[in-house]
Amino acid sequence: MAVLATALLCAPAIAQVAPPASSATDTPAATPQSPPQSLAPSLPADAADSDRSAAPAGDIVVTGTRITSSGFNAPTPTTVIGEEQILKNAQPNIFTTVAQLPSLQGSTGATTGTFSTSSGSQGLSSFSLRGLGTIRTLTLLDGQRVVGANVTGVPDISQFPQLLIKRVDIVTGGASASYGSDAVGGVINFITDTRFTGFKGNIQTGVTTYGDDGQVLVQAAVGKSFADDKLHVILSGEYSNEEGVGPGNFGEDLAGSRDWYRATTLVDTGIRNNGSPQFLYRDHGQAYQYTKYGLISAGPLQGTAFDANGQPFQFNYGSNGVPAKNAAGNVNGCYVGFCVGGDQSGHVGSGTSLQSGLQRLNGYTRIGYDFAPDNEVYFTANIAQVKSDNQPNPGASKTGLTIQCANPYLPASIAAACGANGITNFQYGLSNAILPNIQVNTDRRQYRFVGGVKGKAKILGTQWTYDASYEHGINTTDIRVDNMSLTGRYNQAINAVRLNGEIVCANAAARASGCQPINIFGGATPSAAALAYIVPATGPFQHTKQTQDAAAVSISGEPLTLWAGPLAIAAGAEYRREFYRVNADPYGAGVSDISPNSTLYPADPSLLPAGNNWYAGNYKNGSGKYNVVEGFLELNLPILNSDTLGRANVNAAGRATRYSTSGNVYAWKVGGTWETPLDGFRLRGVTSRDVRAPNLSELFAAPTTTTVPNFTDPFRNTQVLIIQNTIGNSALRPEIARSTEAGIVLARPKWAPGLSLSFDYYTIKLNDVVSSLTAAQIVNLCFQGNTETCDSFNLQNTAGPNFVNVQSFNLASIKTNGFDIEASYQWRRPLGMAGNLTMRALATHVIKFVTDPGLPGTIPVDTAGANSGATPNWKWLATQSYDTDQFSLTLQQRWFSDGVIGNQYVVCSAGNCPTSTANNPTIDYNKMKGAFYFDVGGAVNVTKQVSMFFKVDNLFDHDPEPSPQTNTGLDVNPALYDTLGRFYRIGVRARF
Repeated sequence: MAVLATALLCAPAIAQVAPPASSATDTPAATPQSPPQSLAPSLPADAADSDRSAAPAGDIVVTGTRITSSGFNAPTPTTVIGEEQILKNAQPNIFTTVAQLPSLQGSTGATTGTFSTSSGSQGLSSFSLRGLGTIRTLTLLDGQRVVGANVTGVPDISQFPQLLIKRVDIVTGGASASYGSDAVGGVINFITDTRFTGFKGNIQTGVTTYGDDGQVLVQAAVGKSFADDKLHVILSGEYSNEEGVGPGNFGEDLAGSRDWYRATTLVDTGIRNNGSPQFLYRDHGQAYQYTKYGLISAGPLQGTAFDANGQPFQFNYGSNGVPAKNAAGNVNGCYVGFCVGGDQSGHVGSGTSLQSGLQRLNGYTRIGYDFAPDNEVYFTANIAQVKSDNQPNPGASKTGLTIQCANPYLPASIAAACGANGITNFQYGLSNAILPNIQVNTDRRQYRFVGGVKGKAKILGTQWTYDASYEHGINTTDIRVDNMSLTGRYNQAINAVRLNGEIVCANAAARASGCQPINIFGGATPSAAALAYIVPATGPFQHTKQTQDAAAVSISGEPLTLWAGPLAIAAGAEYRREFYRVNADPYGAGVSDISPNSTLYPADPSLLPAGNNWYAGNYKNGSGKYNVVEGFLELNLPILNSDTLGRANVNAAGRATRYSTSGNVYAWKVGGTWETPLDGFRLRGVTSRDVRAPNLSELFAAPTTTTVPNFTDPFRNTQVLIIQNTIGNSALRPEIARSTEAGIVLARPKWAPGLSLSFDYYTIKLNDVVSSLTAAQIVNLCFQGNTETCDSFNLQNTAGPNFVNVQSFNLASIKTNGFDIEASYQWRRPLGMAGNLTMRALATHVIKFVTDPGLPGTIPVDTAGANSGATPNWKWLATQSYDTDQFSLTLQQRWFSDGVIGNQYVVCSAGNCPTSTANNPTIDYNKMKGAFYFDVGGAVNVTKQVSMFFKVDNLFDHDPEPSPQTNTGLDVNPALYDTLGRFYRIGVRARF
């Protein structure tokens, strides 16, 4: 089975041991199985070679094709991570191991989305290939679909039975013809050990060099055969707890002793055409509309701030800023909305969690019965729970509040200044440090059951493999937000007056509903009664239930033998039904439960019956469903089999699909491989038409309603009041992609049997991309002649209010191209030493990644090399591993190249800048350094069954590069950069 070592990836075995089955350089569909391995470190065989799945003897299914013919090389590049490599990386979640591959760009995990309250993606571990997004990467478990853990349809890798994973196949190319919708960027297939026997366990723990994100992982699996080796039973369970990295404080202080946060901001000078750049790259940017404990932000008293004790003082703006003391709240000497330097206490970006806490519970069982040789009926059950928690930001920042000078909490000196300046109110902003910090808690639960039959049968004298299965999956997601304030009640509570000698809320109806006043001048903690009024015990809540039913049947065989070899065929049919329903709390969703008779949601004049009452986290109710019927056919035609000219084949596949929402759509691929007469050299290429059907969220988004005054009607050149309805669009069409890949492979030539090299070029063009539009864009598109959006609004509605239905449309397009390089070398007993040396490197170069919004007035934007996003120009991963029977040592390097903040910017200096435009703004600095991370690990075999290991990630504690924004958020990009720092892990594994 697995060896204990410490690297992520290792290369295929050299000629002296069993030949490897597959890697990015060699992707046969079937090879002989190898015997199980011992615990002692040894030269690792390739993942597919060590697979002992329930497939018929001699056949190993590789994800790049549905053909199971022996000796067939698929034209689609496939990278494989084997069980040994998974163990070597020593991560508490296999997601992290796979996400490190260069071809994966923009995956979501525990370090992403921590600033979010209501996205539903916190702690969701899901992959993105080629930077095309998680919704365009198909993730499978044993070749079968997995119920979505989010309304976008993406699964949560944290819910997979990770200890039983034998290998992971990563198909870096369009695979819709073989697997259906979503496989635009590629397919990631987790293969479990379906014939595992014995016992294995793993216990490990870890912590950062800053003493946080403490981790514990406990895994165990047992397998046994009964009834003369016909009945196979497997049980596994795992518990994982990652405490996460919590928030820092207001200002620039991060969690622990991390000191890299500098509030780096792109400040807007407001300049467009005087020769100076519009945007300036500056550290310590400071918004001047609010402070930690309150700031008068406009009018004659502008610049008066309050300390923790509620005492007024003159605020230090930075940039030598001087308040203009006008109604607009301008600050002379500063920039649009920002100054630089000064009092940094009000920042909220550092108060965001750097990593969500993540807790996993996973139970899995598989029961298989061989009712005949090479034929099995099986059942699997996977029940898992994943909890996450994060803090989006501290407090609940407010700007533009109107405060009355008669407010009894206001210091007497400020009340007197109001009278002296002839004002009765002023504009005010604060970070609301007096309010408890918001906490988002997510609980995902998966119940997945699969039953099937697979094996071999002879049909008309020819051997065929078959596989039929039915999957029923349920995923429930509960999102609970603690310490969230109700906007209407907050506004009532801060409007205080003195009545009969007592400070109370000014509004009598609010008082009758329980309003208690609060003092927002300084750091005084509100009373328990006031907090209970503003921040109810039951905060925003959303319950989502998703179900997936999928039935599939497929066959594969070789019905004919032709001039160059057997014609191989795979065919199948599939049915799938997707459903979701979401229910939210009345404060957010807006229902009749807000009533005088409700003890949980009592009536209150400050509340909006239509919902949207929370500061954030206004979840909505909704539901939707669709079904899919499809069939596929794949052929492999050998066309050349010659000692002189080599071997060649043509591989083709087609899939016809009918969606209940959008009708028929077709996918296909045509490719081939040529094993040239040159020793070890192979050429391969494939082109395909791939599809992604709109998901449940895009089709049936839970509707929201917002009133928008002064909306511009371009047809009559006037302004009107509208109701903005945010809804799904059931008329969306599938996205259509055209992908092409071509490569050259050098696989273990006789003159260098330990060497493997590959180079693959790819290009992907995706049309009809589903994209969201604003109300103004929808109306203006119709006004400019795009009739597709004209049915989405009525600005002269005689039967009711004017409205605009804000929804997604098939308008955008994406085009990307680049190439992958993989190299590996294995050396048995290097320089006569005992043991084996393995070296492997993988690299991806993104030449361009162009997104065209498809909107008038916009231009395509190339994000390749923009390190503020997910697609750096270069990204590579390298490992070097030395293994003996007693110990192993592994080094790993992760790197991506220097880049820019955005390719749309025009870099210039004062006096040399062209006119700054929305599409090409000018800037004084447009660089983001790349990063190099060095990891090291090792293992020692205590006995043949027990091994101890260690791993250190980011050994040199490399800090992330600032990813400057134009707001006050956390200026870092966790999709690329390590935000946690050096990480230590130790553990012990056993196998009996």
